[in-house]
Amino acid sequence: MNIDFSKSNGLVPAIIQHTLTGQVLMLGYMNEEALEKTKAEGKVTFFSRSKNRLWTKGETSGNYLIVDEILTDCDGDTLLIKVYPQGPTCHTGSTSCFKEESSKGFLYKLERTIEQRIASDAENSYTNALFKKGVNKVAQKVGEEAVELVIEAKDNNIDLFKNEAADLLYHFLILLKTKNLKLTDIEEVLQGRSK
Repeated sequence: MNIDFSKSNGLVPAIIQHTLTGQVLMLGYMNEEALEKTKAEGKVTFFSRSKNRLWTKGETSGNYLIVDEILTDCDGDTLLIKVYPQGPTCHTGSTSCFKEESSKGFLYKLERTIEQRIASDAENSYTNALFKKGVNKVAQKVGEEAVELVIEAKDNNIDLFKNEAADLLYHFLILLKTKNLKLTDIEEVLQGRSK
Protein backbone atom coordinates (compact mmCIF):
# COMPACT_ATOMS: atom_id res chain seq x y z
CA MET A 1 0.00 0.00 0.00
CA ASN A 2 1.71 3.14 -1.22
CA ILE A 3 0.19 6.34 0.12
CA ASP A 4 1.64 9.69 -0.89
CA PHE A 5 1.29 11.83 2.22
CA SER A 6 3.37 14.60 0.65
CA LYS A 7 0.66 15.78 -1.77
CA SER A 8 -1.44 17.55 0.85
CA ASN A 9 0.64 18.64 3.84
CA GLY A 10 0.95 15.12 5.21
CA LEU A 11 -2.79 14.36 5.32
CA VAL A 12 -4.89 12.18 3.05
CA PRO A 13 -8.67 11.81 2.99
CA ALA A 14 -10.01 8.55 4.41
CA ILE A 15 -13.47 7.55 3.23
CA ILE A 16 -15.16 5.22 5.71
CA GLN A 17 -17.60 2.67 4.25
CA HIS A 18 -19.73 0.01 5.94
CA THR A 19 -18.38 -3.38 4.88
CA LEU A 20 -21.76 -5.09 4.75
CA THR A 21 -24.02 -2.42 3.30
CA GLY A 22 -21.59 -0.37 1.20
CA GLN A 23 -22.96 2.79 2.81
CA VAL A 24 -20.50 5.67 3.10
CA LEU A 25 -20.36 6.55 6.79
CA MET A 26 -17.97 9.48 7.04
CA LEU A 27 -14.86 11.20 5.77
CA GLY A 28 -11.83 11.93 7.93
CA TYR A 29 -8.15 12.65 7.42
CA MET A 30 -5.12 10.56 8.24
CA ASN A 31 -1.46 11.25 8.50
CA GLU A 32 1.09 8.46 8.36
CA GLU A 33 0.97 7.93 12.14
CA ALA A 34 -2.84 7.65 12.13
CA LEU A 35 -2.73 5.06 9.35
CA GLU A 36 -0.11 2.98 11.16
CA LYS A 37 -2.13 3.08 14.40
CA THR A 38 -5.26 2.08 12.47
CA LYS A 39 -3.46 -0.91 10.98
CA ALA A 40 -1.91 -1.94 14.29
CA GLU A 41 -5.05 -1.69 16.44
CA GLY A 42 -7.77 -2.55 13.90
CA LYS A 43 -9.77 0.55 14.89
CA VAL A 44 -9.93 3.63 12.69
CA THR A 45 -7.77 6.48 13.96
CA PHE A 46 -7.77 9.89 12.29
CA PHE A 47 -5.70 13.02 12.58
CA SER A 48 -7.95 15.78 13.94
CA ARG A 49 -7.21 19.02 12.11
CA SER A 50 -9.05 21.07 14.74
CA LYS A 51 -7.39 19.43 17.78
CA ASN A 52 -4.07 18.88 15.99
CA ARG A 53 -3.74 15.33 17.37
CA LEU A 54 -4.65 11.71 16.67
CA TRP A 55 -8.10 10.56 17.68
CA THR A 56 -9.59 7.12 17.47
CA LYS A 57 -13.21 7.17 16.37
CA GLY A 58 -15.22 5.92 19.35
CA GLU A 59 -12.66 6.78 22.01
CA THR A 60 -15.32 8.65 23.99
CA SER A 61 -18.58 7.19 22.63
CA GLY A 62 -17.53 3.55 22.32
CA ASN A 63 -18.76 3.61 18.71
CA TYR A 64 -15.55 2.27 17.22
CA LEU A 65 -15.03 1.60 13.54
CA ILE A 66 -13.54 -1.90 13.33
CA VAL A 67 -11.34 -2.22 10.24
CA ASP A 68 -12.16 -4.90 7.69
CA GLU A 69 -10.11 -3.70 4.71
CA ILE A 70 -7.98 -0.71 3.69
CA LEU A 71 -7.78 0.24 0.03
CA THR A 72 -6.09 3.07 -1.86
CA ASP A 73 -7.19 4.94 -4.93
CA CYS A 74 -5.29 4.85 -8.24
CA ASP A 75 -3.25 7.97 -7.37
CA GLY A 76 -2.23 6.77 -3.91
CA ASP A 77 -3.58 9.86 -2.20
CA THR A 78 -6.95 8.72 -0.84
CA LEU A 79 -7.93 5.83 1.41
CA LEU A 80 -11.11 3.76 1.40
CA ILE A 81 -11.53 1.96 4.71
CA LYS A 82 -14.23 -0.67 4.95
CA VAL A 83 -15.43 -1.14 8.52
CA TYR A 84 -17.84 -2.80 10.89
CA PRO A 85 -19.27 0.13 12.89
CA GLN A 86 -19.90 -0.55 16.58
CA GLY A 87 -22.82 1.90 16.75
CA PRO A 88 -23.78 5.15 15.04
CA THR A 89 -20.92 6.80 13.17
CA CYS A 90 -22.11 10.41 13.16
CA HIS A 91 -21.87 12.55 16.30
CA THR A 92 -25.59 13.32 15.81
CA GLY A 93 -26.44 9.67 16.44
CA SER A 94 -27.08 8.86 12.77
CA THR A 95 -25.67 5.82 11.04
CA SER A 96 -23.89 8.01 8.51
CA CYS A 97 -22.64 11.60 8.49
CA PHE A 98 -24.20 11.81 5.02
CA LYS A 99 -27.71 11.17 6.32
CA GLU A 100 -28.32 8.35 3.86
CA GLU A 101 -30.62 6.24 6.01
CA SER A 102 -31.49 3.34 3.78
CA SER A 103 -32.27 -0.34 3.92
CA LYS A 104 -29.98 -0.88 0.93
CA GLY A 105 -27.47 -3.58 1.81
CA PHE A 106 -29.50 -4.86 4.77
CA LEU A 107 -29.44 -8.41 3.38
CA TYR A 108 -25.76 -8.59 4.34
CA LYS A 109 -26.56 -7.56 7.90
CA LEU A 110 -29.34 -10.15 7.99
CA GLU A 111 -26.98 -12.79 6.62
CA ARG A 112 -24.53 -12.00 9.41
CA THR A 113 -27.31 -12.17 12.04
CA ILE A 114 -28.35 -15.58 10.69
CA GLU A 115 -24.75 -16.77 10.92
CA GLN A 116 -24.46 -15.49 14.49
CA ARG A 117 -27.70 -17.15 15.63
CA ILE A 118 -26.54 -20.47 14.22
CA ALA A 119 -22.95 -20.17 15.49
CA SER A 120 -24.14 -19.29 19.01
CA ASP A 121 -26.75 -22.08 18.94
CA ALA A 122 -29.37 -19.57 20.11
CA GLU A 123 -32.04 -21.53 21.99
CA ASN A 124 -35.15 -19.48 21.21
CA SER A 125 -34.15 -18.69 17.63
CA TYR A 126 -36.46 -19.74 14.80
CA THR A 127 -33.47 -19.36 12.47
CA ASN A 128 -31.33 -21.77 14.47
CA ALA A 129 -34.17 -24.26 14.96
CA LEU A 130 -34.90 -24.36 11.22
CA PHE A 131 -31.22 -24.67 10.35
CA LYS A 132 -30.86 -27.64 12.71
CA LYS A 133 -33.62 -29.49 10.83
CA GLY A 134 -31.31 -29.73 7.84
CA VAL A 135 -31.18 -28.82 4.20
CA ASN A 136 -34.33 -30.73 3.18
CA LYS A 137 -36.54 -28.88 5.66
CA VAL A 138 -34.97 -25.50 4.81
CA ALA A 139 -35.36 -26.16 1.07
CA GLN A 140 -38.99 -27.16 1.63
CA LYS A 141 -39.58 -23.87 3.48
CA VAL A 142 -38.00 -21.90 0.61
CA GLY A 143 -40.32 -23.71 -1.80
CA GLU A 144 -43.37 -22.88 0.32
CA GLU A 145 -42.38 -19.22 0.50
CA ALA A 146 -41.78 -19.10 -3.27
CA VAL A 147 -45.28 -20.48 -3.93
CA GLU A 148 -46.79 -17.95 -1.51
CA LEU A 149 -44.96 -15.16 -3.33
CA VAL A 150 -46.28 -16.32 -6.70
CA ILE A 151 -49.83 -16.39 -5.31
CA GLU A 152 -49.49 -12.85 -3.93
CA ALA A 153 -48.02 -11.66 -7.25
CA LYS A 154 -51.34 -12.48 -8.92
CA ASP A 155 -53.28 -10.30 -6.46
CA ASN A 156 -53.20 -6.53 -6.03
CA ASN A 157 -52.11 -6.27 -2.39
CA ILE A 158 -48.59 -4.89 -2.67
CA ASP A 159 -47.99 -5.08 1.10
CA LEU A 160 -48.69 -8.82 1.20
CA PHE A 161 -46.49 -9.28 -1.86
CA LYS A 162 -43.60 -7.41 -0.22
CA ASN A 163 -43.97 -9.46 2.97
CA GLU A 164 -43.90 -12.74 1.07
CA ALA A 165 -40.86 -11.54 -0.91
CA ALA A 166 -39.13 -10.73 2.39
CA ASP A 167 -40.00 -14.19 3.77
CA LEU A 168 -38.54 -15.82 0.66
CA LEU A 169 -35.30 -13.84 0.86
CA TYR A 170 -34.92 -14.61 4.57
CA HIS A 171 -35.39 -18.33 4.09
CA PHE A 172 -33.14 -18.28 1.01
CA LEU A 173 -30.34 -16.87 3.19
CA ILE A 174 -30.80 -19.76 5.62
CA LEU A 175 -30.68 -22.19 2.69
CA LEU A 176 -27.43 -20.63 1.51
CA LYS A 177 -26.02 -21.15 5.01
CA THR A 178 -26.94 -24.86 4.88
CA LYS A 179 -24.84 -25.09 1.71
CA ASN A 180 -21.94 -23.11 3.28
CA LEU A 181 -22.48 -20.34 0.74
CA LYS A 182 -22.84 -16.59 1.07
CA LEU A 183 -24.89 -14.04 -0.82
CA THR A 184 -21.68 -12.79 -2.46
CA ASP A 185 -21.20 -16.26 -4.01
CA ILE A 186 -24.50 -15.85 -5.83
CA GLU A 187 -23.68 -12.27 -6.80
CA GLU A 188 -20.46 -13.51 -8.40
CA VAL A 189 -22.45 -15.95 -10.56
CA LEU A 190 -24.79 -13.15 -11.65
CA GLN A 191 -21.86 -10.84 -12.29
CA GLY A 192 -20.20 -13.51 -14.40
CA ARG A 193 -23.36 -13.89 -16.46
CA SER A 194 -23.51 -10.16 -17.17
CA LYS A 195 -20.15 -10.12 -19.03
